[in-house]
Amino acid sequence: MYLEYYGLKEPPFSITPDPRFLFYSAKHREAFNHLLYGIRERKGFVQLTGEVGAGKTTICRAMLEQLGPEYATALILNPVLDVDQLVKAIAIEFGLAVKTMDRLESGAALNQFLLEQVEQGKETVLIIDEAQDLTNALLEQVRLLSNLETGQRKLLQIALLGQPELRDRLNDLRLRQLRQRITVRFHLPPLTRAEVGQYIQHRLEVSGAKGIPFFTQGALWRIYHYSRGIPRLINAVCDKCLLAGYVQQKDRIDFHMIGLAIRELEGKVDI
Repeated sequence: MYLEYYGLKEPPFSITPDPRFLFYSAKHREAFNHLLYGIRERKGFVQLTGEVGAGKTTICRAMLEQLGPEYATALILNPVLDVDQLVKAIAIEFGLAVKTMDRLESGAALNQFLLEQVEQGKETVLIIDEAQDLTNALLEQVRLLSNLETGQRKLLQIALLGQPELRDRLNDLRLRQLRQRITVRFHLPPLTRAEVGQYIQHRLEVSGAKGIPFFTQGALWRIYHYSRGIPRLINAVCDKCLLAGYVQQKDRIDFHMIGLAIRELEGKVDI
């Protein structure tokens, strides 16, 4: 609705994890490099944690774009499954026809696929998002998958993405075998106050902005203190503000407009 008014090609503050909009703060760049390094160097297990909405999934998708055709990848977005369903879901993500197979058959088909990838000189990567939701039984199954190997190498590289609770889960003594296999870890912090302004400007420029809309310093201060540097919350507030700016025919987004947007998002009478 506001795109034409501001001269934008597309919505700048969509919450979908589009790698084109990824803002590489120092820590986001570091998280990206940790993921890429762990997978390219065949470290086995990689762990990336961060608060809800911090940008983990977007970083993951950007990393996948860098891997190239020599990598086969499977991305599990909803790991709330039982053990049989998880194995089957992984196999299906790799393009295997296992829908009518039982767990043993699915596992055998997956193992055969991994061996074929090695024979073709290709790498295979499994990424599990929201991994904090995995039960201990599922985490143990993931560990067992990591045991698939030839005499020279692991057949499967695995990345676990999750909220900070994932770190606590993996400290469970019962999961120590899995924890010991994770050799690359990174925790993604929120954006700093200075980075919030840079983040907003970056997304506007990707969307084709030519100087408008303009966020005042007061607006940026209020966005930071509401969002605490979490990109998803920043997006939600900014999107509301651009709509309000269009309705009011204003190019300048100020402190007051941010307050109205926050009030609407929170369903509160006063901020």
